[in-house]
Amino acid sequence: MASYTVSKLPLKIVLFLGTVRENRLGLRVAKFMVNQLEKTGHDVTLFDPEVMSFPMLHKPVFHYGKDREGAPDWLVKAEQQVKDADAYVIVSGEYNHSIPPALSNMMDYFGGSSYSWKASGIVCYSPGIYGGMRSAMQLRAFLGELGCLSVSNIFGIPKVHEALNENGEPLNDHMEKGAQRLISQLDWNAHAMRNQRNNFGTP
Repeated sequence: MASYTVSKLPLKIVLFLGTVRENRLGLRVAKFMVNQLEKTGHDVTLFDPEVMSFPMLHKPVFHYGKDREGAPDWLVKAEQQVKDADAYVIVSGEYNHSIPPALSNMMDYFGGSSYSWKASGIVCYSPGIYGGMRSAMQLRAFLGELGCLSVSNIFGIPKVHEALNENGEPLNDHMEKGAQRLISQLDWNAHAMRNQRNNFGTP
């Protein structure tokens, strides 16, 4: 089987960071993944709930009507970025072995039609030996219901504090190899799905 070289055609990617906890390690992972995706030539927008401050969900953006009348400007802009994206990368730890509430709260602001018929990739981490995999298993179902199916490869990072420094720089030889395996799958699937949408539309 021929190996796949990541396309030189850029993708628009929204990276969702799923943690707001004190002394969070996920920001290291997000910085690392943004850097890896940009090195591959992709256009990345980071959604960080600590910076964007999504309130506890009372009114998703699609409840403002088709013209989004009365919706906050930042939320309308964010929705457009989600809709314009070709693919998504989800960076998630695990809270009580589950999806962090800040992550699902943030993503649920936008309707499934914003995500549908696109690819996603899961990057999970933990300070322990399991690398956030229990959360990743739940994310597979969550992303499938949104319509942005996750690629088969999951990039799990155990002992994340020993794998990346505070600036998101890798501390071992495995990090870039693991990221590129995920990115190559995401790139292939996202381009295939974009081509299909552009040429044939969506159901």
